[in-house]
Amino acid sequence: MTAASDNVAWLTEDAYKRLQDELEYLMGPARTEIAKRIEAARAEGDLSENGGYHAAKEEQGKQEARIHQLQQLLQRAKVGETPADDGVVEPGMIVEVKFAGDDEVERFLLGSRELASLDESVEIEVYSPQSPLGAAIHGKRAGEKASYEAPNGRTVTVEIVSVKPYKG
Repeated sequence: MTAASDNVAWLTEDAYKRLQDELEYLMGPARTEIAKRIEAARAEGDLSENGGYHAAKEEQGKQEARIHQLQQLLQRAKVGETPADDGVVEPGMIVEVKFAGDDEVERFLLGSRELASLDESVEIEVYSPQSPLGAAIHGKRAGEKASYEAPNGRTVTVEIVSVKPYKG
């Protein structure tokens, strides 16, 4: 994996559009609304004891942080390009794995962790390609095994059971 691809956020067209719409709302009507609330609270007088003013300023800070987060995510987004159904593990694929010593199959999307935290429609666990597991299985195929070092220092081995493109 190249350094340029490490920073890509894989998003479906629907997720990209939804996040773009949220960004437009936050930068337009929401900014105007919060500015009006701050101005109205400021007009009430003494700002040191003005709870409405401080609450509005705090909300404005959270809103600006969200705008920044969305801008960064959307700049890195790779949109609507479902990977080929070639059985190779890469971002945008649903992967099923078995951990060594466990017969249970774990199913997850290899993709943007931001997508999981920002898009409520994603109803599957999401692992980042940069995570230890994601990095270990990237480029592998069903039937192959991969090992990685877990945060606790143990070596974990997984077998890839299946790989299919995420249809979102």
